[in-house]
Amino acid sequence: MREIEYFYSAHSAYAYLGSARFMAIAAEANRVVVHKPYDLNKGIVGVGSTLTRTRPDNHRAYYFGREIERWAEYRDAPVVAGMPTYHWNDMTLANCLIIAAGARGAGADTLAHAMLQAHWRDDADLADEGVLEHLMGGVGLDAAALMNAARAADALAIYEANTREAIERSVFGSPTYFVDGDMFYGQDHLEMVERALRQPFVGSWPRA
Repeated sequence: MREIEYFYSAHSAYAYLGSARFMAIAAEANRVVVHKPYDLNKGIVGVGSTLTRTRPDNHRAYYFGREIERWAEYRDAPVVAGMPTYHWNDMTLANCLIIAAGARGAGADTLAHAMLQAHWRDDADLADEGVLEHLMGGVGLDAAALMNAARAADALAIYEANTREAIERSVFGSPTYFVDGDMFYGQDHLEMVERALRQPFVGSWPRA
């Protein structure tokens, strides 16, 4: 099966808002989703942008406030009021768990969606091992085995490699999708992703 590359972080608002729709689009197109969780903070800085917390208040109020509210209603993806309580916690373990699930060939799709939804809908702390174990169990995964795999050097090496790759490929933020090498940044471009899977757009990315 052909693939769609998916760069994101387990705590990303817009990855959550697009998650269910993206998975449906991929399934309908008979494409495998290649999960590439990466260090969003390092990635944002690496492509020359500024961290969310340092952006102007008016930008934050619109893009991380009103826009999230509207897209939550449009995608029927409920969200907490304001930012999740634990949003700034370290997401390394959560992201490495998705990587570990992907390496096993099953479970990454459902685990990623469960994490995103728990964080943004239920205000879950994705840095809490108990929370993560509960989420893995809830989607039928072996929590103990995955936790061991996520802590292994291989998973962290992939996480770091994903981050370097995201920077090298000018991934501006989460989520970013690649359809046969063509980059689509933001879940608001999912309808274009859907079209590209049926009929590729003229031109290519990156520009020569």
